[in-house]
Amino acid sequence: MRRALLAITGLAASTTALVVLKGSPGVTQAAPDLAAGQPVNPTPQGADPGLTPAAPGADPAGATPSQSANAPVSPKPGKTTARPSGTRTTTKAPTAPRTTKAPQPTTRRITGPGVDNEYGYVQVQIVVSGNRIIDATTLSLPSGGESDIHSGDVRDAYNGTGGEVVRKQSANLNTVSGATETSNSYKQSLRAAIEQAF
Repeated sequence: MRRALLAITGLAASTTALVVLKGSPGVTQAAPDLAAGQPVNPTPQGADPGLTPAAPGADPAGATPSQSANAPVSPKPGKTTARPSGTRTTTKAPTAPRTTKAPQPTTRRITGPGVDNEYGYVQVQIVVSGNRIIDATTLSLPSGGESDIHSGDVRDAYNGTGGEVVRKQSANLNTVSGATETSNSYKQSLRAAIEQAF
């Protein structure tokens, strides 16, 4: 602090002396306020006489002649020294890799081959979801006379979402009484459809 005070005082005194001495061209005269023999840069009262005052234009404690010790330093034009308040620089976290969902069970219709017997033609179709049979239906059954009755019994026993095919999940079905040929033809078409599905 003392050096800064000395530098300021010395700068002020030197500037005053220069203005007075340079004021009249060609004339060299002593400043009127200064007594003869008094130094131009006197040590101020209370200052340590052992310290030599800084010469004008010198850089005491890092200050330049145009700056005082406590003066704020202004940044160079066009450069920003601080971020505007309220802004943050954040790094976006890498996104996790996308996971694929397990494939949803798809519903498929599988048609077994047609099978002929002495009463007529039998063909079965099953509906499969995932690895399960969820429905069974006949596309063709023998018809006419007593065949209508026996085909109806086979249809009622095996077909539908609550029929024996869905309950057993196989072609190992019980034979419908009185409709052995139609039951066997049904099982044969069903077995081929199950083999295609699974």
